[in-house]
Amino acid sequence: MPDAAHLDALDRRLIVATQAGLPRVSRPYDAIGAELGIPGGEVIARLQRMLDTGVIRRIGAVPNHYAIGYTANGMSVWDVADECIDELGARVGVLDFVTHCYRRPRRPPDWPYNLFAMVHSGSRDEVANRVAEIAALLGDACRRHDILYSTAILKKTGLRIAG
Repeated sequence: MPDAAHLDALDRRLIVATQAGLPRVSRPYDAIGAELGIPGGEVIARLQRMLDTGVIRRIGAVPNHYAIGYTANGMSVWDVADECIDELGARVGVLDFVTHCYRRPRRPPDWPYNLFAMVHSGSRDEVANRVAEIAALLGDACRRHDILYSTAILKKTGLRIAG
């Protein structure tokens, strides 16, 4: 587990400066560096160190799927054999139409699913077709599955620290 005590004041200011997102400019790390009084290269190096040590988990884009035309969003849930979930999850996770894929604990007797894969598309029929592709990939290792469609847009944010 990372030791947050090893963060200096500048690391903390960097986290605060980036936690709501990177600026939408051609050189975002330089812009953040200018705000903090350091070169953009140091911003990159500090963020990389925090990624490497697990202080932060990722830096990535969080698109509004509805705004880019993906109005049918389905979380496909799968009951797959535990002994092969890591291998199967890796195969599902690299599909170009799966935005995220992860293992979750079962909650018997009502929730038998242990593999989740998010599929975004322009229609529910397209999502169902993609889920059928996943089912074919999983084959006999899949005992059952379902699709849970989004009904609302939820704001996605991580932990925030006060500036």
